[in-house]
Amino acid sequence: MFGPDKCLILKQNGEVVGIENATGDEEVFEGILLPGLINCHCHIELSHLKGKIPQHTGLVDFVMQVMQLRFADDAEKQRAMQAAIASMQDEGVVAVGDICNTADSIAQKKQSNIRWKNFVEVSGFVASSAQTRFNAGVTIAKQFDEAVIVPHAPYSVSNKLFELIGDANDDLISIHNQETEEEDRFLENKEGGFLKLYKAMGVQIDQFQPTGNSSMHAWLPYFTKQQIISVHNTFTHEEDLDFAMQHPEIFFCVCINANLYIENKVPDLDLFLKKNAQIVIGTDSLASNQRLSILEEMRVLQEQFPHVSLATILTWATSNGAKALQFDQLGSFEKGKTPGVVLLQHTQQLRIDENSRLKKIL
Repeated sequence: MFGPDKCLILKQNGEVVGIENATGDEEVFEGILLPGLINCHCHIELSHLKGKIPQHTGLVDFVMQVMQLRFADDAEKQRAMQAAIASMQDEGVVAVGDICNTADSIAQKKQSNIRWKNFVEVSGFVASSAQTRFNAGVTIAKQFDEAVIVPHAPYSVSNKLFELIGDANDDLISIHNQETEEEDRFLENKEGGFLKLYKAMGVQIDQFQPTGNSSMHAWLPYFTKQQIISVHNTFTHEEDLDFAMQHPEIFFCVCINANLYIENKVPDLDLFLKKNAQIVIGTDSLASNQRLSILEEMRVLQEQFPHVSLATILTWATSNGAKALQFDQLGSFEKGKTPGVVLLQHTQQLRIDENSRLKKIL
């Protein structure tokens, strides 16, 4: 962002020439010009599940329903993904960190103008299946032009599978972390709702020994050399954050509407701000959100944390997001970058409706 006395100068291809003093001859827009928005966590392949899972079920029941409902006619899935991607483009999203369990999204991604960081997610809590699960992830990843293998979550990945992922991916890791308090209960003491989940799945976890530590301590040591995006962090406590902040490059992704949809809880963002943590924004999926709108995420963030400035939230949605996804050409109006430009209007309450939208102008 920059003041009203300044002018953003772009080349025809959108490359930033610079920001200079205004002369009075420029085209003027009402609102805020800012770089294209970054969605750091999405599951675009679950778009066909919009409205099919009730709110406030808690994560364990939510996961069970996703597993039951995610299979659908391919044409239905393609239509839902196409519409979801179009809505993000219309609202100024220029890059997405997308979780992939299949190759279903490839065709729609190739037709979009969005830049994608594809995270092929693997899971498997039984150590004996680790190599098989990992190999299946590699097979999916090879179908994308570019993709990295990442773990699903600490409650669904065995130590052996963590090791395989850490050895194969020395660049960028995305992982669901502490989205529910049941996660810490399971890993610390082998109790709580995840026992029900594994029983329902018919998965034997007799050999699993609880760690006595929180989730953050269970997975972070496997990724000492990678940049990390830790997603959700709804139940991350101060001692967890102190431990995580020892890592040289970690970002914390907030998906506030999904957190409210599933657990009806929000992360303690004041704690993250106190620790100077690097925060980014995601939407999660349409299975856990009404829309894939970064503007709506920002509006709810400001509603839940009214003392956090709009400028701070916009930083999470732009430059921090670009750094987290390693898109060097995006996120800011630095000379030579091609970040896209959006016009943010009606900023007083950050509300959008059918007649008031965030419009991408470049």
